[in-house]
Amino acid sequence: MFKALESILLDFRESINNSRVRIISHYDSDGITSAAILAKALQREDRNFSITIVKQLESSFIEQLKKSICKNRKEMIIFLDLGSASLELLSEIPADIFVFDHHEIKGSLENLNQKKLHFINPHMFNEEVSAAGLVYLFVKLLNPTNKDLAGLAIIGMVGDMLEQSISKMNNHILKDASDLTIKQGLLIFSAARPLNKALEFSSDIFIPGVSGSAAGTIDLLRETGIQLLNGRYPNMLELSNEEVSRLITTIMLRRLHLTKEKEKSIIGNIYLLKFFGRVEDVRELSTLINACGRLGYSDIALSFCLGSREAKTKAEEIYTKYKHDLLKALKWVENNKHTGGKGYLIINAKDAISDSIIGTTLSIISSSFIYDEGTILMGMAYQGGNKIKVSARIAGRENNAVNLQKLLDNVVKITGGESGGHAKAAGCIFPRDKEYDFIKEFEKEAEAEQIKIKV
Repeated sequence: MFKALESILLDFRESINNSRVRIISHYDSDGITSAAILAKALQREDRNFSITIVKQLESSFIEQLKKSICKNRKEMIIFLDLGSASLELLSEIPADIFVFDHHEIKGSLENLNQKKLHFINPHMFNEEVSAAGLVYLFVKLLNPTNKDLAGLAIIGMVGDMLEQSISKMNNHILKDASDLTIKQGLLIFSAARPLNKALEFSSDIFIPGVSGSAAGTIDLLRETGIQLLNGRYPNMLELSNEEVSRLITTIMLRRLHLTKEKEKSIIGNIYLLKFFGRVEDVRELSTLINACGRLGYSDIALSFCLGSREAKTKAEEIYTKYKHDLLKALKWVENNKHTGGKGYLIINAKDAISDSIIGTTLSIISSSFIYDEGTILMGMAYQGGNKIKVSARIAGRENNAVNLQKLLDNVVKITGGESGGHAKAAGCIFPRDKEYDFIKEFEKEAEAEQIKIKV
């Protein structure tokens, strides 16, 4: 993959020096950190550029881009953390196109104009790295001084949940981060916050009766025998080995589906990074950036990544609201009945959960062990423009033969819409008047997958 990055370096330099530069990136943590890394690198090259953050790359947006191209001036458009599902459309834009993405690739690469469209995706090289990691590795080739941006790449990596299975590419990035500390521990989020708050607002380990409940959290800590430390509860990093062991046992008893074998999945690497002069749990930084992006404050998230203290204050306020919205969504899922069949569950939230957090909600419950390992979880939420946003995940953390991106592809071929994502985390958008048809087609596809697994 390094050779592929090196091969486009010359064309990239030429384009940034002779073109109007536009960056278009995704609105989640990986997309925003990708944009921040590239922005910092271009600033060091003394280049002007604009940044647009989007929810998804719809065909209508690409058509608008084509129309906006100035015929009398060279244009360069760089797509980050999106584009792999729209390569054919992107190749039709009359500009120099660069795509740095790690999502599943749709369509053939053979007929693309390689002189105009430069595409790098780790799937092409059997590698695994986030978009932020990909952009970081590229800008380090552009200028070795960009090595100090490794921390942002790690935030993006954690945002895409790639931190517990470190690939060769991710390992390169981890070695570059001088302000990073890695510790083994219980994956309660955030490890740097007092335990009562970390448990109450945990988005990694969902505990019925505890997550989202201040009283439930205090009851659990009393049951565990963890005492106040200087008038506050200790954080995860301050616990003794015996206290960690007791806490794991108590959580296991509260989460009846958690066996001894699955206990290992709630213990892993905790990444601590110095940010704004303070040691922070990288998961919290990633979630804060994600919160701003999903609630429509991507400009604040970007400024936060670039070191603005004013943006930091605003981002923390937005993050507080996001945590409450997310816990409200999780409680709605817990308190309402959902339809489904053998091996799959459909959570049709309609307008009870915002389309901007349905994906995060699914990610949390998929790792909660509330549902059987391998269960296909599909969440739906109403979106503006008479559309429905869908997110799909696989319950548990074991490898599963189901490819969610292909499954959703098959459904939208029937109902209309656009899909994309990864094998284990995918999404789509389709017209609201096709709601019933979509559910029926999804059920057919999910049931067909169960038959394949048995065979």
